[in-house]
Amino acid sequence: MSEFDYDLFVIGAGSGGVRAARIAATHGAKVGIAEEFRYGGTCVIRGCVPKKLYVYASKFSGEFEDAEGFGWTVGERSFDWKKLVAAKNKEITRLEGIYRRNLDNTGVELHDSRAIVTGKNSVKLLSTGQEISAKYILIAVGGAPRMDDDVPGSEYAISSNEAFDLEELPQKIVIVGGGFIALEFAGIFNGLGVETTVVYRGDEILRGFDDDLRASLTEEVRKKGINLILEDNIKSIEKLADDSLIAMTDNGKKLAADQVMYAIGRSPHTKDLGLEAVGVETDKQGAIKVAADSMSTVPSIYAVGDVTNRANLTPVAIREGHAFADTVFGNKPWAVDHSLIATAVFSQPELGTVGLTQSEALKQSPNLDIFKTTFRPMKNTLAGNDEKMLMKIIVDADTDKVLGVHLMGPDAGELSQVLGITLQMGATKADFDRTIAVHPTAAEELVTMREPSERIRA
Repeated sequence: MSEFDYDLFVIGAGSGGVRAARIAATHGAKVGIAEEFRYGGTCVIRGCVPKKLYVYASKFSGEFEDAEGFGWTVGERSFDWKKLVAAKNKEITRLEGIYRRNLDNTGVELHDSRAIVTGKNSVKLLSTGQEISAKYILIAVGGAPRMDDDVPGSEYAISSNEAFDLEELPQKIVIVGGGFIALEFAGIFNGLGVETTVVYRGDEILRGFDDDLRASLTEEVRKKGINLILEDNIKSIEKLADDSLIAMTDNGKKLAADQVMYAIGRSPHTKDLGLEAVGVETDKQGAIKVAADSMSTVPSIYAVGDVTNRANLTPVAIREGHAFADTVFGNKPWAVDHSLIATAVFSQPELGTVGLTQSEALKQSPNLDIFKTTFRPMKNTLAGNDEKMLMKIIVDADTDKVLGVHLMGPDAGELSQVLGITLQMGATKADFDRTIAVHPTAAEELVTMREPSERIRA
């Protein structure tokens, strides 16, 4: 009989924790898992999944307009925010049920409670006070939205968590931040008819993305009527008698809004988890420090997903959880390669990116060939829609290896998944060139660009 209650106890039933628990259980481990909110984590409950549903909803306003260019007569239309929220909630409840059933079907024992670490091999369920022992503990609690508590009136603001379930659709919203969450929600609210303002302290949105993508998305966002204010920040928020808000900026702008939403990043959800007392080291942001195999500074405690602040994406957390379970319980050691991750941003227009940005590529190779094209997708011609599509390929001129591909336009995220495979295999520009195009598609541009738009040489 084991000296522990469990071989593995997982704190957090998001994508990474659930995958780790299920795989460990299939390897024969006795597994328990604790979740303080809802099973499925940020992605399923208040992140990627509901966001994508809302993106779909917001795009219909543009689709109705485009349809007229193809001969359709679109009659009177209206939008019911509460109906969308209810439909979203129904789908989220269905997905949470699947997560619970999948865990149960593999023999994982579920504990609906907040759990904290009380020792190198022990956790405590706060709902009951029960102490549980485990040979290994996995921390997979994810992250939480950051708010700017130093701003007077910040208590009147919301985060992306609350944005999904507002009682009423605002007429005006101010979104603070310039990352992908801010831009995605700006597209959602703008598409639903909300007067939308984005305030970002930087000089250009989407820090860390390729500069051509950043500039092109800025142009398209503004064409859609989103008020994009750069190099400014919110100084104070005032609530008026009618519950509306006034957001004042550092540069003296006075922004009237029904809601002010912060989207300035997320922080690892490690506060009051008991980590310091047992010797688990965290960085300045609260992220758990881990080795390549996800082991923390305490050998019996591991961590995966956003709580480690490595690459904060759901598929990455899933891979990390799977690698942990295979390594520790399946006698199949492997580690996740974080160097090449395809990424989609569901802004409007959509972005897809894989590999290095141009500035990153220059640090690796002084000789680059840049292939870039901007055009109007075929659908937009009859629709009279002037939204552009951007495709960019970055090639090492010395080896012909494709270092990065960056897209803006319809289905860019779908394309980035397939491009991720090609770059993972080490594709060269010659491989792209000898691939026969699929016509008529936007994607054919990826294999028909022959002459570099720019040659960079040391």
